[in-house]
Amino acid sequence: MIWMIISILFVLICLALVGISVYVGWQLTHPQRKPVDDSPDHYGLHMENITFPSRSRDVRLDGWFLKSPCAPTDAIPMTVIMSHGYAGTRLEKGLPALALAKSIVEAGYHVFMFDFRNSGNSEGKITTVGFLEKQDVLGAIDWVQEREPSKICLIGFSMGGSTSILAAAEERAVLGVITDSAFSQLSPYLKDNLPVWSNLPRFPFTPLILLILPRLIGINPHRVDALAAVDHIYPRPILFIHSRDDKAIPWSNSESMWSRYPDVFELWVTQKAGHVGSYQMQPEAYTQRVLAFLSKL
Repeated sequence: MIWMIISILFVLICLALVGISVYVGWQLTHPQRKPVDDSPDHYGLHMENITFPSRSRDVRLDGWFLKSPCAPTDAIPMTVIMSHGYAGTRLEKGLPALALAKSIVEAGYHVFMFDFRNSGNSEGKITTVGFLEKQDVLGAIDWVQEREPSKICLIGFSMGGSTSILAAAEERAVLGVITDSAFSQLSPYLKDNLPVWSNLPRFPFTPLILLILPRLIGINPHRVDALAAVDHIYPRPILFIHSRDDKAIPWSNSESMWSRYPDVFELWVTQKAGHVGSYQMQPEAYTQRVLAFLSKL
C-alpha cells in the first residue's frame, strides 16, 4: 500500500514539474506585447510608415523608414536596418534606439526600424529567439532592395544582434553587421542561462523546458547558431559591442565570435553597463564607434 502511495506521489510530482515547465516555456515564447509608444517625430525625424512581409511570407511586419536628408546624392546611399531584442519593440527603449537612429540619420545614413513577429505592431503569435526572426530581417532586406536600393548594414541588440548575424550569413547584400550584447549559440546559452529568464531553479526545470518546448512549438534551437554563421560572413566586417558586466548574456558570447576572425572583426568591451546598456553609459563613444564602422563600408 505504501509503495502505491509513493508511486502515485511520484507520478503527481513528475506531472507537476512537466506542467510548470510547459507553462513557463510557453510564456517565454509568447511574451506580452509592448506598445510602440514613441515616435521619430519626437526626435525631429521624418518617417515613412511601412508594412512588409517576412521573407517566409507567413507574417506581415510593421516598421518605419527614416530617410536621411544628408545622404549623398553622388554616391550609393546606405541603409542601416535595426533589430530589437527579445520581447521588445523597434524602440529598444534600453538605448533608446530612436536616439541612436537620429545620430545615424544626421550622419547621412537611412535607418530602417521594425518590430519582429509577435512584437509591437507586427503580426505573429510566437517568439522563437532567432529561429523564425531571421526571416523577418531577411524580409526587411528585401524591402530595402526593392523600394530604396542602397548599401545595407545590420545593427541588432541582444536577440536582434544574433538574428542579424544569421541573416547576414545568408544574404550577401549585407556589407557589415553591428551587434550589441548578442548570444553566440542559442542552445548552449539557454542551458547555461535559462534561469535568468524563467526565474526557475536550474534543476530540474532547465532540461525539462529544453526537452519539451522545441517539440511543442516546432523549432530547433541548435539552428540558431551565430558562432557558425560568422564563418559565412567573413571577410565582411562585424563590430561586436558588449559590457563585461552583462548579467543576462555574458560578454564571452561576443568574444567567442570575434575571436574567429580578429583580423576583420572588431570587439568593443565596455565596463559597468547592464544588458544592452553600453549606449546609456557612453552615448558619444558608442555613436562614434558605430559611425566609424559605417564609414568604412
